[in-house]
Amino acid sequence: MRNIEYGLPERIFHDSVERYFDEETRHLIATIEIELYNKKREVMVAYTIEEETVTLLTIHPLKHGQKDNRVKSGRWRRI
Repeated sequence: MRNIEYGLPERIFHDSVERYFDEETRHLIATIEIELYNKKREVMVAYTIEEETVTLLTIHPLKHGQKDNRVKSGRWRRI
């Protein structure tokens, strides 16, 4: 649907140095800046961890300022 390469969510999960807890959805978030759609973009992956199983839930590019707004509002808490 978003024309995102198959392995990108897993790559973001493994390579991200910025991780957050989303207070609204109760999901974990990993973000990374990469080239997507021929532009440098910040992309997020939402995921859960249960016991030793990681489940990647969704991936999408963040809009300009979206991450900062979520952090400032307290919705995303850095972990």
